[in-house]
Amino acid sequence: MKNNFQIQSPSNIALVKYWGKRSEQIPQNPSVSFTLSKSFTTMDFEIGQTNHLGIKNLTFEFEGKANEKFRIKIIDFLQSVSQDFSFFGHLNLHISSKNSFPHSAGIASSASSMSALALGICQIEEYFSGNKLSETDFQKKASFYARLASGSACRSVFPKVSVWGKTPFLADSSDEYAIAFPEIDPIFEQFHDAILLVSKQEKAVSSRAGHSLMNNNPFAEVRYAQAKNHTEKILIALKTGNLETFIEIVEQEALTLHALMMSSKPSFVLLQPNSLVLIEKIRDFREKTAIPVCFTIDAGPNIHLLYPKNVAEKVEIWIAEELHLFCENGQYLLDKMQ
Repeated sequence: MKNNFQIQSPSNIALVKYWGKRSEQIPQNPSVSFTLSKSFTTMDFEIGQTNHLGIKNLTFEFEGKANEKFRIKIIDFLQSVSQDFSFFGHLNLHISSKNSFPHSAGIASSASSMSALALGICQIEEYFSGNKLSETDFQKKASFYARLASGSACRSVFPKVSVWGKTPFLADSSDEYAIAFPEIDPIFEQFHDAILLVSKQEKAVSSRAGHSLMNNNPFAEVRYAQAKNHTEKILIALKTGNLETFIEIVEQEALTLHALMMSSKPSFVLLQPNSLVLIEKIRDFREKTAIPVCFTIDAGPNIHLLYPKNVAEKVEIWIAEELHLFCENGQYLLDKMQ
């Protein structure tokens, strides 16, 4: 490895949602996600060694401009794991980062950026230690540290489908890192994700705050049991190609997430009128055409429209002719699974 190197890491969209955690970023329930191919963070690392500078002297740029808020977030994270990386105290590090997707576009930038950061520090450690891990061990380690930086980031280390959280359905699953789920039916290969941009404004409540509100949510325990059941069912659907079950669970998960937000104390509503219009249009289109489209939603108003590769042309004509009318400035993004 040279003193300068680059990491690229994608975002992901959760199918079974992670909402609620215990200490040390341990999830209350397992989650399952598609890893995206076009929505990614590119992070450049410039490394120098010095006897005078350390973590606090790290410099950071986002899309060509200094970003103090994110610089502090990175410093706090690196300090929290510094006992595992002895070289940090003698490191002169400059990081520059950019995303392939616009800010506040309904795509989890913390997942792509923090997974890129975790992959970067694990690669730096290999350089300083001279100990090169196997690909499997490297991914597991990077996923572990990505989780500590941002929970959902641990899933972005892996392509296609990843699972985070202990589930009896997968012997290797863990609360401390994600794992790849490679046994997917061909119908799910390169599954498409059109992000319908209802609003590009920053959400009013952070995901971190939303997770904490689950501690007193009266429906929390029922939710965690539901998510565990949904995890097993959706993994079976992904393995067998059962689109009907996949659609049912993905949409239930999206609506449950927002129901939990609305039933928390204090409560909050992130869906907007056009979010609800799009949900109804997607369901109506599926019923009338028998084309297997479905929606999911993260903690925001934007709709992720999911559909198989073999119907992409028809669906994308429909988006361009009708659905874009319900997006802010007619904007939407076309992505797909890695």
